[in-house]
Amino acid sequence: MTRMKRMIAALSMAAMALTALPAQAEIKSLVVAGGCFWCVESDFDHMDGVVATTSGYAGGEKQNPTYRDHGRHREVVKVDYDDTKTDYRTLVTQFLRTIDVTDEGGQFCDRGHSYTTAIHAGNDTEAKAAREAIAEAETSLGKNIVTPVEGPATFWKAEDYHQGYYMSDVKVLTRFGLVSRAEAYKGYRKGCGRDARVRELWGDQAFMGMHKAGS
Repeated sequence: MTRMKRMIAALSMAAMALTALPAQAEIKSLVVAGGCFWCVESDFDHMDGVVATTSGYAGGEKQNPTYRDHGRHREVVKVDYDDTKTDYRTLVTQFLRTIDVTDEGGQFCDRGHSYTTAIHAGNDTEAKAAREAIAEAETSLGKNIVTPVEGPATFWKAEDYHQGYYMSDVKVLTRFGLVSRAEAYKGYRKGCGRDARVRELWGDQAFMGMHKAGS
């Protein structure tokens, strides 16, 4: 084989190898409100394609909101995901089945606007996908879904101690004594009736797409 032919063969093999490589992942985000952001964060962390979750506040007008003073903001979670492993519509579909989509006054034992549900679509394409997911879920559930699709909203990251609360080993004093945040979270989630209500509402569809439901 001449040198030129060898070069052509090598270039051809390189091109074939590049073609066989998977598409480069793009990290995209969605922002949703589903009541207690500790719980929403935990639920998404157990879904395929999710690479990070961040608890925060969105939907209100107050600047620099805090847990003690966040005005009309809701508790929300920003979900970062790998778009080669999942997509916006799939994650919204799964999200709806982790909450009580029929509750206008909050979620489970947490009441008030801060704990109401919402989907903050970043653009028209996401808004369309979210509304389609809701319409499909209404048909499947046989009930009206009150979770609104709202436009883009400034996301304010919550205080550091809220991040990954559900798996933190840091000790906190509770009515049950000194326990880890993870233990306190489990007691709160069970006592609030979140998982029981989701399963009552959604049946076999409850916690769809999660590796470990009711975490």
